[in-house]
Amino acid sequence: MSEELLINVTPQETRVAFVENGILQEVHIERARKRGLVGNIYKGRVCRVLPGMQAAFVDIGLERTAFLHASDVMVPASEAKEEDNGRGAESITGLLREGQDLLVQVIKDPLGTKGARLTTHISIPSRFLVFMPGNAHIGVSQKIEAEEERTRLKELVRAAAPEFASGGYIVRTVAEGVSEEALRADMRFLHKLWSEIQERSGGEASGSLVHEDLPLVMRTMRDLVGSAIEKVRIDSRETFQRVHKFASKFIAELAGRVEYYPGERPIFDLYGVEDEVQKALERKVQLKSGGYLIIDQTEAMTTIDVNTGAFVGHRNLEETIFKTNLEAAQAIVRQLRLRNLGGIIIIDFIDMSDLEHRRQVLRALERSLERDYAKTHISEVSSLGLVEMTRKRTRESLEHILCETCPTCNGRGSLKTAETVCYEIFREILREARQYDTQQLLVLASQEVVDLMLDEESTSVAELEEFIGKTIKFQVESLYTQEQYDVVLI
Repeated sequence: MSEELLINVTPQETRVAFVENGILQEVHIERARKRGLVGNIYKGRVCRVLPGMQAAFVDIGLERTAFLHASDVMVPASEAKEEDNGRGAESITGLLREGQDLLVQVIKDPLGTKGARLTTHISIPSRFLVFMPGNAHIGVSQKIEAEEERTRLKELVRAAAPEFASGGYIVRTVAEGVSEEALRADMRFLHKLWSEIQERSGGEASGSLVHEDLPLVMRTMRDLVGSAIEKVRIDSRETFQRVHKFASKFIAELAGRVEYYPGERPIFDLYGVEDEVQKALERKVQLKSGGYLIIDQTEAMTTIDVNTGAFVGHRNLEETIFKTNLEAAQAIVRQLRLRNLGGIIIIDFIDMSDLEHRRQVLRALERSLERDYAKTHISEVSSLGLVEMTRKRTRESLEHILCETCPTCNGRGSLKTAETVCYEIFREILREARQYDTQQLLVLASQEVVDLMLDEESTSVAELEEFIGKTIKFQVESLYTQEQYDVVLI
């Protein structure tokens, strides 16, 4: 399987496209004026404790206060208690107090009207390891499946750990097969970094940034790049030199695959990435068979509806539905990754009466999700035939980064018809005519509404004039939306 990374860098924004067999699978965007906060460590101050929500609001120097739940507050080992009937964490009032300073890490960017989500369980990633200063646990990524290799890695880390300050580790997927020296080098780097963070936090005022995560390009090299990546193409010479130096030092086997792209043709045009990004902002996704998906992203959840569309199949209806659902399963996972959709996701596959077909479609969905870096969980098909799943999202979706709410419909996705607005105006005219003594009324409205009033509704206007005994005039306001109007006394 051919995998490439295309990196487009401008002073305003950096974009990273992950391409698999010539097809765009993921796109990550970071803007200079609005960098993501996930992974950043702050010295925060508790400004409000909410016992009813088992949470606290913490000031970390941002526009909105951040949110810290009791389950994300680390209890010192000496104070940790046995879980009370499985309820878990201690009460928030026993953990935090107003005015208290504490070191926190952002685990979820501010999304919509919500502030950033925080944790005091600090974790610092490097190439092969994730260091957890307040934890003694040593774990291995579940994606490393060979039991022998898992044991080897765990033993190497456990043997080396006493040489450094206390803390726990998670061995990352890319560490599979690496040497003891490579792991030790990572541990040395992580402890040096943690010492610097502790030193800095002591001298900083509350609400200060103590440690900033790597910029998008370096983060991608650290987190996404695996041995399967054939090429990393970068269209900025300066960024290429930085990445090449970073790769030579930390990912030697990849350094030779990093290329500078000097072509006049924009790098994102190589695989039609720009077109795919535009399509990822649309509700409708066309399937090759003729079927299609409808994707609606709301505050509470994302819903995906599967339809056969123009696909009529060759054998019978059940076979047609099964093939459409199989194709949709793969397309849905690609769209989740491409659009960076997270939270609760409800998929409405076309109803299948054959239980074996249902099982195969669900298995196809699970297989496709294995390539997704985000953590996902799928439930079984519900009694209504819906597949409920969750996908962990830490950063904003593609739509939230590139778009804003429509000022005309305020996010409803629909407008009142010109006819509806006409009848509202009629009612407003009656209201005004009864309240005020005037000879003329002027209606200010959009072109569509005025045209309808003077054409199809002209008889109704004449009857209304006769009924109220007043003249009605119309004026087009080009800046008005179809729903806007004013009735003015003359």
